Amino acid sequence: MLNFELYNPTNLVFGKGQIAKLKTLVPQDAKILLLYGGGSIFKNGVYDQVAAALEGFDITEFGGVEPNPHFETLMKAVEVIREKNLNFILAVGGGSVIDGAKFVSAAVKFDGDPIDILQKQIRIVDNVVPFGTVLTLPATGSEMNSGSVITIQRTHEKLSFGGRALFPLFSVCDPEVITSLPKRQLQNGVIDAYTHVMEQYLTYPAGAMLQDRFAESILQTLVEVGPSVVDNPDDYTLAANFMWSCTMALNGLIQKGVPTDWVTHMIGHELTALYDIDHARTLAIIGPNLYKVMFDTKKEKLAQYGRRVWNIQGDSTEEVAKQAIDATIRFFDTMGMKMQLSAYTTEYAKTADFIEKRFNERGWVAMGERKNITPDKVRAIVEMSY
Repeated sequence: MLNFELYNPTNLVFGKGQIAKLKTLVPQDAKILLLYGGGSIFKNGVYDQVAAALEGFDITEFGGVEPNPHFETLMKAVEVIREKNLNFILAVGGGSVIDGAKFVSAAVKFDGDPIDILQKQIRIVDNVVPFGTVLTLPATGSEMNSGSVITIQRTHEKLSFGGRALFPLFSVCDPEVITSLPKRQLQNGVIDAYTHVMEQYLTYPAGAMLQDRFAESILQTLVEVGPSVVDNPDDYTLAANFMWSCTMALNGLIQKGVPTDWVTHMIGHELTALYDIDHARTLAIIGPNLYKVMFDTKKEKLAQYGRRVWNIQGDSTEEVAKQAIDATIRFFDTMGMKMQLSAYTTEYAKTADFIEKRFNERGWVAMGERKNITPDKVRAIVEMSY
């Protein structure tokens, strides 16, 4: 097991009716920027619950945060906070809104051009505007971690950043909010969480037995509840286990003491920035092909995954590992994923060239858990995904 530090100060408030607790969770002297997305919170009753809980607070609303939130939009929110001297952000939405809140939190007091936070991946360790969240779409785990991914629209870049100052002060997670979500968003949420686990688990054995079991249990739970929760989002047991699995997949716990990969996400972010494909669906396209291209260095963990998660029998590491990839593809298909880039765009022919060049220009030349995923291997993964 690798050395690690575990730090997570977020107060997670989970369960039915918990939005009402906002009145005690938000600091009493807060002047709030209420950040949200396209307006679904007005249709599903969440806005009304938030407004009732925060009656009497000084609130300025800022809506219109996009899926894959845009730097350009978020900078407008930064200016609102500065102009009105607001001192707290409440993000009400899914991972995109919460990621947006993290950027706004960091950018308001940033000494320099805030775009550098993204393009130079600056770690944010202090001097932020505190924020809390009300989760409306389980998927990203952003409600209980310090990471964020933001799109710079003018350059077609989707870039990540983070830092220990960017944990939410609190996050309210009521599983009942998923009842009004479209089927596509629920499918995406399951696959997003599943791939988050795979990025931290599907590397090589590191002697972290408990961490492996944590990861495998999340994967097994998502396999068990994923198809059912899409069809029955009003089943509270399914909804609660789905939401908690998404949070646990990326709240920092399962990555401690183990190597991690994240190249599936790095490539997937490029596909979203280029073609506006749903984030989870880019992961479904890239993940299995990355496992194939990097098979020789991942096969031992692939076989463990196959035996423990999919109950695949056999003595051959290679054969069990190959069947594990096949089982993953079948599960993604069950969850409504299309796993070829050609299903989403006709302009894919030069995608591998573009992404390989961009990775080289950024200096991303030794990636993955063994630092052996090079831009030419990225090219092979993308070409396999056409």
